[in-house]
Amino acid sequence: MHYDIHGNTAPDAPTILLSSGLGGSGAYWAPQIEALGEHFRLVTYDHRGCGRTGGEVPEEGGISAMADDVLKIVEALKLQKFHVIGHALGGLIGLDIALRRPELIEKLVLINAWSKADPHSGRCFDIRLELLEKSGVEAFVKAQPLFLYPAWWMSANAARLADDDRHGVTHFQGRTNVTRRIAALRAFNVDARLGEITAPTLVMATRDDLLVPYTRSERLAEGLPNATLSLSDSGAHAMNIVFPDAFNRTVVDFLKTDHAGSTA
Repeated sequence: MHYDIHGNTAPDAPTILLSSGLGGSGAYWAPQIEALGEHFRLVTYDHRGCGRTGGEVPEEGGISAMADDVLKIVEALKLQKFHVIGHALGGLIGLDIALRRPELIEKLVLINAWSKADPHSGRCFDIRLELLEKSGVEAFVKAQPLFLYPAWWMSANAARLADDDRHGVTHFQGRTNVTRRIAALRAFNVDARLGEITAPTLVMATRDDLLVPYTRSERLAEGLPNATLSLSDSGAHAMNIVFPDAFNRTVVDFLKTDHAGSTA
């Protein structure tokens, strides 16, 4: 597992482990590194089969297998307790760890995540897989921003998206990996167990997310015993990229505030 450490490296600095979504790249969190790094030690990583981490997601094991990869990093760094910020699939990994190893989790930040996949998200997954199988990698990669960003943001960042397209095709994680990761997203269901997760949790969502209906985040906030819901009108699925300053302020405020005995 390839991981990087950023930000505050003081011995007593609290640690945040950041886990990205389907793309699986630690570089996804670039807009957060400077702002969050002022206060925290940050650990970003490339998911299995993505970026600089080799291999493929195992056929069996789903989200728990991906969480096991995170736990290998945790063991290597000898972390006793840490915060998790997870975007979509990364949020599911955070929920899995919170259920299986609750003693490790200080706080959770879940961004456009879910306890059980919504049928609408399933339709989006079907479309993306069909593009991959029938039209190829380039079409799959080029369609990705449609599920991530608002139209106005894509228009204003056309050159960046063109660069992202080229990078995405060159470093594509492979059909097998994508298919297995989407299967894990579909299969994940901890809806009946949300009450077991007691860590203070910030649930963040946007009403204009095309991929994950914000009602999934409302369900998380309703089911988690110690959750706060932050719901925005705009920002789409990748809200931390579209509005990084607002996102970073909200997250820092949450992580540095004492919640029922939790300390930042």
